[in-house]
Amino acid sequence: MKAAPKPVSLAHYPGAAGTDEAGRGPLAGPVVAAAVIIPDDFDLIGIADSKLLDRTQREVQEIRIKAICAWAVAVNWTETVDRLNILHASLDAMRQAVLALGAVPVKVLVDGNQMVPGLEMPCETIVKGDGKVACIAAASILAKCERDRIMTEFAVEYPGYGFDRHYGYPTPEHFEALQRLGPCPIHRRSFGPVRDLIQPSLAI
Repeated sequence: MKAAPKPVSLAHYPGAAGTDEAGRGPLAGPVVAAAVIIPDDFDLIGIADSKLLDRTQREVQEIRIKAICAWAVAVNWTETVDRLNILHASLDAMRQAVLALGAVPVKVLVDGNQMVPGLEMPCETIVKGDGKVACIAAASILAKCERDRIMTEFAVEYPGYGFDRHYGYPTPEHFEALQRLGPCPIHRRSFGPVRDLIQPSLAI
């Protein structure tokens, strides 16, 4: 288990929704986005960028967030990633998550430098926002937890790839499995390493 991250003073904007995604870089699986509105009196201790937390720490915070905050999670599956491209699939998942909140935020704070299209409320992009703003950090935790669960389930459905360890990211283990087994149905055909493996069969 990781040591608890050093306390960081995250900005807190009551009434605003933070949104973030998990799964932009993997070669397989969906991109998952979350949106979170944190109430004014929520205890922010333990809330941090999901990358700074280990699995147990993320799951503890996930329980707290879901118990008290307004939240929603949205998934765009591999087919959508390949059809839209990963950037647009990520932004679309964020849009879906914000619209599914069940509450209208006063503003949407987006991790990164790309605006989420299709939202009528004011939006603001914040580069590395998951390390600066509490509601974005909370969204990063929910998105990461949900995606890890999905990939762990896919590890059972598609054994041999190690999805429950690398979660679809381009690790040496994953590349070795791709060479040995070839792409499975959840691999992203629009991503270079996967596309290069299937090119010969497409040419036949």
